[in-house]
Amino acid sequence: MSIVSTANAPHYHWGQACDGWHLLALDELSVIEERMPPGSFEQRHRHVHARQFFYVLEGEVTIELEGAVHRLQCGEGLHVPPGGAHQVRNEGEGNARFVVVSSPKSHGDRIAAPLEAMA
Repeated sequence: MSIVSTANAPHYHWGQACDGWHLLALDELSVIEERMPPGSFEQRHRHVHARQFFYVLEGEVTIELEGAVHRLQCGEGLHVPPGGAHQVRNEGEGNARFVVVSSPKSHGDRIAAPLEAMA
């Protein structure tokens, strides 16, 4: 076991110039720190198995979850249950940094959920 940070964790790029760092990458539990520049967003989607918790470290993160819009400030979090259609956006003026905890891991468990699919 060793100390982990964004300086030594596996890094990846996603979306519109967004960054992610796998702080913990187990099949049953994933902890990722992500950075989203202003104006960026992810595709609206759902996870069949993964339960997620988003916790904001810096900036503001907007999460649309099943049609309800939640604006999270630094120090606030939101639970996304399995099957919950959601989209994360940075509508602020600065970078947003947040932690995503998923159980089990969410990679490979993603289904597109466009808005027109909402009932």
